[in-house]
Amino acid sequence: MAYLEHGMWEVLDVLRRLHRGESQVAIGAATGRDRKTIRRYLRAARELSWDPAQEPDEALAGRVLERLRPGPRSAAPVPVDRLLRQHRSQIRVWLAEGPDGRGSLTLTKVRKLLARQGVPVSYSKLYRFCVEHCAFGQRRRLTVRVAESPPGEVAEVDFGRLGLVYDPQRERRRIARALIVTLVHSRHQYVHVSYSQKLHDLIDGIEDAWEFFGGCTKRVVLDNLRAAVTKADRYDPVFQRTFDEYAQYRGFIIDPALPRHGQGKPHVERGVPYVRESFFRGEDWLDIDHVQREARTWCLTEAGTRRHGTTGKRPLAVFEEEEKPTLIPIHGARFDAPHWAECIVHPDHHIQFRKATYSIPTRYVGKTVTVRGDRALVRAYYRGQMIKVHPTQPPGGRITDYNDYPEEIAPYAMRDPDRVIHQARRIGERTGRFAEQLLSGPFPWSRLRQAQKLLRLAAKYGRQRLEKACRRALAFDLINVRRLEGILRDDLSVDDQPEVPPPIIPLPSRFLRPRGSFTHHPHTEEVTDGD
Repeated sequence: MAYLEHGMWEVLDVLRRLHRGESQVAIGAATGRDRKTIRRYLRAARELSWDPAQEPDEALAGRVLERLRPGPRSAAPVPVDRLLRQHRSQIRVWLAEGPDGRGSLTLTKVRKLLARQGVPVSYSKLYRFCVEHCAFGQRRRLTVRVAESPPGEVAEVDFGRLGLVYDPQRERRRIARALIVTLVHSRHQYVHVSYSQKLHDLIDGIEDAWEFFGGCTKRVVLDNLRAAVTKADRYDPVFQRTFDEYAQYRGFIIDPALPRHGQGKPHVERGVPYVRESFFRGEDWLDIDHVQREARTWCLTEAGTRRHGTTGKRPLAVFEEEEKPTLIPIHGARFDAPHWAECIVHPDHHIQFRKATYSIPTRYVGKTVTVRGDRALVRAYYRGQMIKVHPTQPPGGRITDYNDYPEEIAPYAMRDPDRVIHQARRIGERTGRFAEQLLSGPFPWSRLRQAQKLLRLAAKYGRQRLEKACRRALAFDLINVRRLEGILRDDLSVDDQPEVPPPIIPLPSRFLRPRGSFTHHPHTEEVTDGD
C-alpha cells in the first residue's frame, strides 16, 4: 500500500480541532483522515511535550510532520558514504570546471576513476553523495528580466525551415524557408518565404518587412548568418560588406546575437515553430508565390489579432497604437543589393564577374581589382580608386571599351580602317596617303595587319624616313608594306626623287619611211608552157 504523505497544514488542522475538543470521529469526517492517523498525530505531539489545552502552532505541526515522515531517523553515513568522504576533495576537483569553462568530468567517468582506487560505488549512491556534499547539479546561472524595449527600438530576425514546396522552374519540390521579422515591443511580425538563405534573400525579406510595417526600427538583432556576418565575435564582429552598406542605407544598427546563444533573440526564436505549425503545415501549396501571399494575410488576420501569451495583448493593435508612429520612415528607392568580388585582369584586358566579361585599362593587366556590381552598373576599383564603369551585362555577356587597349592595338581590335588611316596621317601626309590606298577596296580589314606594320615602321625607322619611303613608293604606285620596308632598309628614299612619275614625251619622227614601203603586192609570173 502506498504511503500518503500529508503536509504541515493538514497536521496543523487536525491539532487545532483536537485543541477545540472535537472528537476523533468528527475530525475524521471533516478532514478525511483515518482515526489511526489522527491518533498518530496526537501521540507524536504529546511526545513533543504538547498539551491539547495549548494552542498549536506551525512549528509544532512541522516537528510532528518531521517525526512521522518515513525513512531512517539517523543521519549516520553508510560505509560507502564514509569511503566517499575520504575522496571528497578529489571528487570536487574532478567535477569542477576549468577557467575556460571546460575540464569537468561526468559522473560516469568519476565512478570509473573511483573504482580504480578501490572504491566501488553505484551510480545512484555517487549521485546522491555529489548532490549533498559536492554541490553537484546546482550550478544554475542567475537570470534577470530585461527591461522592455521602447516602441520602434528593436526588431529580431531569424530564418527557419517550413517544408517542401513545388518549384515550377526546376520542376521539383524544394525546401521553403521563412525569414521572420518580429518587432520586440508589439510582437507584431512579418514572414518572408524563400528557397535559400543567401544575402539577397535576407535583404529582400527585410525590405519587404519594412514596407509591411511602414518603417524600420533603430536596431536589428539577427543570428550570425554567413550572409550578414563575416566573422562572428562576442565583442568585435565583422559584418558582410553588402549588408553593412544596406544597414547604412536604411539607417539601422546591426546587433548580432552571441554565437550559439539562442537567448540573444528570444522573441523571434519561438516564432519559427509557431509559424511552421500554425500557418504552414497541413496546407496545400501551389508554389512559393502562393505561400508568400497567404503568409502576408496570415500575419494580419491571425498572428496579428491573437492574444499574445506573454504580453496578453493583440500584437496588431499594440503596433498600430504605440509602435508604428515611432518607426524610421522609409526614404528613397528599394535597396539594390550589390555584389562584391576580387577579380584578376587577364592578358586580354578583361575580367570575369558574375559570368560576364568587362574590359579594364591596359595598365592594370595582371593585377587584382575590386569589383562592385548591381542591377545597373559594374564598377572596378584598384586600391580604393575607381578605374572603370560599365553597364551591367547578363550572364554570358561581354562589353569592351576599345580605349582600354593600347593605342596601336585598338584599331585592329575594333577592325576600324578609318582609325588606322587617322593614325597614319598623324605621322605624315604621304604616310596617310599610303595607308588610304592600302586600305581601299571592298575588304579593307583584310589588310589591317599590313597597316599595323606600317605604323610600327615609324617607330623603327623614324617618321622622316618613312615619309620619304612612302613618297618613293607612291611615285611608282608600289602599295606593299613589305616592299616599303625594303626601301627603308636599303635607304633608297633619296631627297631628289620626284613625287610622281614624269609624263612620257615621244621623240621626233626622224628617218620615217613612206607608207607605201610597207605595202607589198605579189608579182604574177607568166606561164610560157603550152600554146
